[in-house]
Amino acid sequence: MKTLFDFLIVNTWPWWFSGMMITFIMYLLLFFGKSFGMSSNLRTMCAIGGGRLSDFFKFDWKAQIWNLVVAAGAMIGGFVFIHFLDSSPNVNLSDATINSLNEIGIKVQKGAVPHFPTELFSWTNFFTLRGFVFIVGGGFLVGFGTRWAGGCTSGHAISGLSNLQLPSLIAVVGFFIGGLLMVNFILPYLIQL
Repeated sequence: MKTLFDFLIVNTWPWWFSGMMITFIMYLLLFFGKSFGMSSNLRTMCAIGGGRLSDFFKFDWKAQIWNLVVAAGAMIGGFVFIHFLDSSPNVNLSDATINSLNEIGIKVQKGAVPHFPTELFSWTNFFTLRGFVFIVGGGFLVGFGTRWAGGCTSGHAISGLSNLQLPSLIAVVGFFIGGLLMVNFILPYLIQL
């Protein structure tokens, strides 16, 4: 007889389960007057010692301790999934996506697409021009964009849209436009660095 743990490891969870859980969590957050976003969680983490360095981090981070629990849960959950629940280290992608990746220099084969392609994410690439652009430049742009937009994709797309906030709708539209431009026009050139 299979246990619940065996079921969780062997079977892929259906998409609707994630939707139900996000809805449930959003209901709880709205009920308790809270909002969700990973950038808020990371801001709280930085405020622990960063209040001396920047006025942006000068607030009572202890009142936002639940943000730290969310950030820790995301990290622990990712670790547990990759090391204990993920039965395959590969991602299932369509043939068209695999062909597109191969065309821009990310060599993958059907059934053997890793979570993190080594052409982008490896220690040997870390100190190259491409690695610098992707990690440092990308990190700066994500941080700047998150601050400028007043939140991250999860904060605007999940929490902001749940609260029917117009700025979140505008931000989400901008995220999608930026993502489409990046993947289709900028990323193929950055891969060639």
